[in-house]
Amino acid sequence: MAESFQIARLIPVSGISNNVEAEMRATSALLSVLTIVRDFSVAVLSPFGASTAKKATVEAFIETSFKLDDGTVVRPDGLIQVTYGSSVWKALVEVKTGSNLLQAEQITNYLNVARRQGIDAVLTISNEIGIGAQHPCDGVRVRANSKVLLGHLSWTELLAHAVKAKVHRGVSDPEQAWILGELIRYLEHPASGAMELHDMGPNWAAARDAVRAGTLRRNSAECREIAQRWDQLIRFAALGLGSSTGADVQPVVARAHSDPIVRLNHLADRLTTDGQLDGCIRVPGAVGDLAVTADLRARQISMSTDISAPTDRGSRARVTWLLRQLGPDTPADVTIESWPRKARQPLVAGLAAAQEDRDVLLDSERREIMRFRLVRRTEMGQNRKDGGRSPGFIESTVDAITSFYSDVVQQVAPWTARPPQARRTARPAERAADEPIADAEDLHDAIGAARSTARVGTSDDPPPPPPLSIDAAQD
Repeated sequence: MAESFQIARLIPVSGISNNVEAEMRATSALLSVLTIVRDFSVAVLSPFGASTAKKATVEAFIETSFKLDDGTVVRPDGLIQVTYGSSVWKALVEVKTGSNLLQAEQITNYLNVARRQGIDAVLTISNEIGIGAQHPCDGVRVRANSKVLLGHLSWTELLAHAVKAKVHRGVSDPEQAWILGELIRYLEHPASGAMELHDMGPNWAAARDAVRAGTLRRNSAECREIAQRWDQLIRFAALGLGSSTGADVQPVVARAHSDPIVRLNHLADRLTTDGQLDGCIRVPGAVGDLAVTADLRARQISMSTDISAPTDRGSRARVTWLLRQLGPDTPADVTIESWPRKARQPLVAGLAAAQEDRDVLLDSERREIMRFRLVRRTEMGQNRKDGGRSPGFIESTVDAITSFYSDVVQQVAPWTARPPQARRTARPAERAADEPIADAEDLHDAIGAARSTARVGTSDDPPPPPPLSIDAAQD
């Protein structure tokens, strides 16, 4: 009978009728779990300055209210306090769920309250995904020397923290592990308002068609919006991969693109000239970074990773080293590029062709192979939203990244060089035995050394093997 009943849940999703109810319930559920599961609160709050001490006390309050200088009352959704000894860290919390966006005026008011009250940080939580240290809410300005930190977490990032804490790192207390599991179950439910990234924005279709027609302008609003959402998509995919692997997976950009404005200009330039968007994801311990390129003109998503070739063997053995790690479950559409020293173009072969004849990846001029590149291309989704009859752009991109890592990259272990080998120092008798015999005196010394180092046989020793005759040796 019990099999047909609903399981009682700590955080029920039934009864959520609007966004206000969803925000209140999500805020209360999240903050209460932060006070109970210390492993989770350390992962979430320590990047913003909170203590990492295991025995620190975490307290949380909801529906707080403060007054501005002009008497206006503002009500942040919550307040978090972490205390360890004489150290006290506080943060105001503002939460949005569903499609609700953070408001610049609201956040600015909270920053003013925090300065007056001696609060260390203002933490915002929404379905918006920030890019690096850049806050997703436009119009909010924080001075470089401000004592109040403005931080942001997406619900996707919070869910990833929870999964990594429970599934991968493990929570020692079984009751805390169960409570954290209840929060994960709640946030994964559509009614919670903690949505995944599923929309490229209202300008996606127009920008995509303009790219193919070659009419998209670099400084247009459509181009800038698509470039920003692409970086959000890369971060979203990295969070999902981090949740799956338990590793701190992060997007990476070239040092020259560390400034968000420079990065945005780079994406806009490439989108309008080549019709492409590029990104890179780093998985700690993986053989190489995952480079992803979306080609809107060719309607393809390309995934690739560069692999350094071993240096302790010849080129053919280097190819063998790589192919042996790509098992039978590796997708057949994977392409291997072999890059010889000083080559401008690689030698390219499909996985099946390379396994059949490894010479296709060897240079005819016998130049040594310095690195490999594994490449996989998939069809790009067309829709700006996911969940339709055909895969959307976001879904197809995330699937391409996840499957490339799980089916290809994680199979390859990075090559490590053998440690330096110490030369064995021979004993005097051994040195005498190894030295060439030049004359009769040397012969006499060699015979004496051999006799002194010979093992004395016993009755239990097996008889020596019979000498090999000349006829037997020739056979």
